[in-house]
Parts: sequence; C-alpha cells; structure tokens
Amino acid sequence: MISWSPEDRAAATPAEAREAFRNGLVVPTSGWSRGYAQANVLAIPREQAFDLLLFAQRNPKSCPILGVLEPGQTAGPLLAGGDIRTDVPKYTVYRNGEKVDEPTDIGRYWREDLVTFLIGCSFTFEAALQDGGVRIAHIDQGVNVPMYRTNRQCAPAGAMSGPLVVSMRPVPAAQVADAVRITSRYPAVHGAPVHVGNPEELGIADLGAPDFGEAVQIPDGHLPVFWACGVTPQAAVMQSRPPLAIGHAPGHMLITDARDSDYLVP
Repeated sequence: MISWSPEDRAAATPAEAREAFRNGLVVPTSGWSRGYAQANVLAIPREQAFDLLLFAQRNPKSCPILGVLEPGQTAGPLLAGGDIRTDVPKYTVYRNGEKVDEPTDIGRYWREDLVTFLIGCSFTFEAALQDGGVRIAHIDQGVNVPMYRTNRQCAPAGAMSGPLVVSMRPVPAAQVADAVRITSRYPAVHGAPVHVGNPEELGIADLGAPDFGEAVQIPDGHLPVFWACGVTPQAAVMQSRPPLAIGHAPGHMLITDARDSDYLVP
C-alpha cells in the first residue's frame, strides 16, 4: 500500500483520496485534499428518511445538508464516479440504535431503499483556520478530532431525537476571535463555534475522555473551542433506534468534489 505523507494527503485530489480508501486505507481524513469539502455520511431507510430530513431542517447548525442521494443511489455530483459504499475510510453500522460493525466497505449491508444524506463537516474550514494562523491540534498531534455528546438536546422531528454533539479544537486565547470570524463564513459546514471555554456548561465532564475520536493535549494559554458536529444525527440514531442506519466512522469522512470556497460566504 502507498505510504501517504502529510504533504501527499493534503495534495491528493478527492478522486485519489477516495480511491485510496476504496483500496483499503483506513485513516481519519482531517488534512486530506486541501481545498475540498468533506462530508458526514448517514444512510437510512426511506421509511425514516423524512424524519431525518426534518431533523436536519430543524437543527441546521449541527446538520447542514450538502446533498441527498435518492434511494439506492451510490454516487452523485459530490462524488462523481465514486461509490458511497466503498469511498469512506471506515463506516459505522447501527441496528436498532446499537453499533454492530465498523467495516471499510458496506456492500453487504446495502439496500435499495437506503437514502444517503451528506452533511457538512468542520474539517472543511480547517484549511482556512490554518491560513489564518490558527494551528489545528489534532492534525499537529496526529490524532482524530475529539467529539463529545452535550447536555443540549436538538429539536426533535418525528421519531428522531438526540443530543447535540460537538467537536473541540484548542485555540490560543488571543486567536479565539479570529477562529470565530473565520469559521462564521462557512455556515454550510457548521459555521461559528457554539461555545468557548468551560466544557462543564455543555455537560462535558472530562475533555480527556471524548465520546468519539481521540483526546488532544491542550497547551497552556489555549481555550477549548466547540463547534457543532455532524455526528449529531448518529447520536440521534442511537437514541431513536431505527432498524438500520449506516454512517461514516467519526472523523473518517467522505471527501467530496466540492471546493471549500463553494461554501464560503462574504
């Protein structure tokens, strides 16, 4: 298998990245295909799809929809020539809300009634943060971004309900305003943070024990900054217990053909 340096990962086109994942590379996608948007993935039977669509509409900060594939469809404009069943590094499969598998190929679980939602991901604005001089701790430390369930409940929709999930990036106190300003220009990929500072206000007892992803070291003088996260609908799946749901493994995203700049607002 090809060895991918950080520079190679950043320079890879979306098609090259998806091919690498299709061929068995399993790795978090933060730092891949610089300049291209990444997406959370959640496929759910058509019978539950309207509830998920309404849940996303009522919770746009955490569930900004970039695209929806029709029942059974495996490719679309955001992954031209790709295959949603193989082109994510790792998936999570739920039955009745319980995780039953983390495969790298979901062909054996695929059904023709599955509707796939592609949801904005905060990895998309990380290049803009770096260009603005804000370092990304999980990239620097070579780990998956830490994600946490919060005590904030999302607006329910039909059978779908669940807590807000957030991703966390430590930011130097003097650069927090810059991070807010930069990310606020990307509302389609979660936009500005939902909270800065005390994690206990979000019901997070221990930053060293994330619910998803991996912990990062928080340097002196840095504040934890929390963004809404596209794992939120997977938390709703766990709480609402549809018969089947397939998502990306947290931090292992679909790299799309859309440019980051497609989602940049003035």
